[in-house]
Amino acid sequence: MPCAPSLAVISKSTVVPDRKSTMEDLKLSVSDLPMLSCHYIQKGCLFTRHSCVDSLVSLLKDSLSQTLSHFPPLAGRLKTDSDGYVYITCNDAGVEFIHATATHIFVRDVLSPVHVPECVKSFFTYDRTVSYSGHHNPILAVQVTELADGVFIGCSVNHSVTDGTSFWNFFNTFAELTRGIKKILKVDQPDFSRNSVLISPAVLKLPHGGPTVSFNENEPLSERIFSFSREAILKMKAKANNNTNNIKKWSNLDNSFEIMGKQSNDPYHNGKIMNAILETLFKNVSKPQETEISSFQALCALLWRAVTRGRKLNPEKTTTFRMAVNCRGRLNPNLDPFYFGNAIQSIPTQALAGDVLSRDLRWCAEQLNKNVKAHNDTTVRRFVHDWEENPRCFPLGNFDGASMTMGSSPRFPMYDNDFGWGRPLAVRSGGANKFDGKISAFPGREGGGSVDLEVVLAPETMAMIECDYEFMQYVSS
Repeated sequence: MPCAPSLAVISKSTVVPDRKSTMEDLKLSVSDLPMLSCHYIQKGCLFTRHSCVDSLVSLLKDSLSQTLSHFPPLAGRLKTDSDGYVYITCNDAGVEFIHATATHIFVRDVLSPVHVPECVKSFFTYDRTVSYSGHHNPILAVQVTELADGVFIGCSVNHSVTDGTSFWNFFNTFAELTRGIKKILKVDQPDFSRNSVLISPAVLKLPHGGPTVSFNENEPLSERIFSFSREAILKMKAKANNNTNNIKKWSNLDNSFEIMGKQSNDPYHNGKIMNAILETLFKNVSKPQETEISSFQALCALLWRAVTRGRKLNPEKTTTFRMAVNCRGRLNPNLDPFYFGNAIQSIPTQALAGDVLSRDLRWCAEQLNKNVKAHNDTTVRRFVHDWEENPRCFPLGNFDGASMTMGSSPRFPMYDNDFGWGRPLAVRSGGANKFDGKISAFPGREGGGSVDLEVVLAPETMAMIECDYEFMQYVSS
């Protein structure tokens, strides 16, 4: 049964950096500004219960204060100057810290239900808060919720200030400092430079009072986490590549990418190391097909087909599958892998519903593959130029009933954090930016290339894909 959504707030406080910031104002980029109309990002981790939650709350406040000194923008506020440019002013105004209890909720109440229970939304504050409000609201809020046998640490962070790469760098640094690792490796230090093509002279004109979200916040939705094991992912990839004999080869490759995942959450980072791994592996494997479909592209294609089938669309209806891509390594010269801010663009892939369903899995995956491969420095710069010609907020939503939007990434190090009493049991998100067709990809807790998809759909579509054999045969029970 769904757990009750109620909880009790024990305390609210403001946490400021333990060292005064000397950072200059940071101008929002062409990837930051469109997010002003989006909700705050809401992401967090579920843990087993700490032995003494009262001491934990004090410890978390202290370590959060230390962490904010490494991430001064999170303790600041947004400001708009007289010319219309929006900045983050690193003024040490602080972040909100909330201690709450929901001791009637057990870990099993969060993890066991087939669909994500409503109570998960209560583990986050700033519900339905639009990022533009960072002009007067804290840019970050941390909520620690005591459960009967667990603890949930949830963060709500302004989406015009961070993307997933920046967020998980912050969250994992927060965990390291809480656990007592005082020395932060240089490679993990955020880069706050503002000297790339993403920093534009164009002005985004906003309505008085700021923008609003572009989707219906009140539509009925069903949400479920679909888990895919390493073995299921390999079978799916083999099917998309029309070669089931290559499972062992891809298994070896995925092992290498798992190793790389400990050093980077983006395939463009540490390119020399990755190339050396690939060169070694391909000495002992046959030459791949001209178009190699990745595991994630195969999974996206599988979901695209299932949702299109579940929506019962007219064969002539155009469907759209959007994927968020990290531009840090696609620009020339590259941005720092830990560039702080948004460095993402949304790639739309379109196809007729009839083609999505009548063609095979490989065909669907190839359409995604082409667009991802083509998104290079030239494409990123073209996106920037197009935005400068028509500055606008990002139109998040499913406006035609035939769209899907994939966010987050199974490469993000969501389980690479330990606050001192063990790794997370699960990653969950709040109600922010959710609409029919919003998908978020998480790494599976067991690693090894496993993936969890957080799928949000209209209830009737969710019921259809839960009966879809092509899709469900790969889902872990």
